[in-house]
Amino acid sequence: MMLVDGLLKKIDEGKVACVDREINAKDLPWNEHPSFKGVYLKHLVKGEHTKGKFSCHLVKVRKGLEIGEHIHEGKWELHEVIEGSGKCVLMDKEVKYQPGVSAIIPEGLKHRVFAIESDLYLLAKFVPALL
Repeated sequence: MMLVDGLLKKIDEGKVACVDREINAKDLPWNEHPSFKGVYLKHLVKGEHTKGKFSCHLVKVRKGLEIGEHIHEGKWELHEVIEGSGKCVLMDKEVKYQPGVSAIIPEGLKHRVFAIESDLYLLAKFVPALL
């Protein structure tokens, strides 16, 4: 099996191909999270492109900071860790986050994400779309 070096850079500078358009990820802005300091989102796929069925977001959590406890009512979420280290707390379960780890978060489940030793980057995918 071949490992992909620099996956974060490839995603951040890559493309999102749709049937009717192609989006350059490098042209999309990083948005500060409105509630959590040191958390940034790059919206790769929004619900407006999928009729609200799903969305995909590149998420950055700065070292030492967190996405505090929250719930996504009516939405399933998939985290795919692509760079960095940290942990996710799903109710009382703790999942070590490192590249290659994925976590499935059922709708309505409280969770939080911490970046511990370095900045943490993940793809967060939502069904139905977050926005």
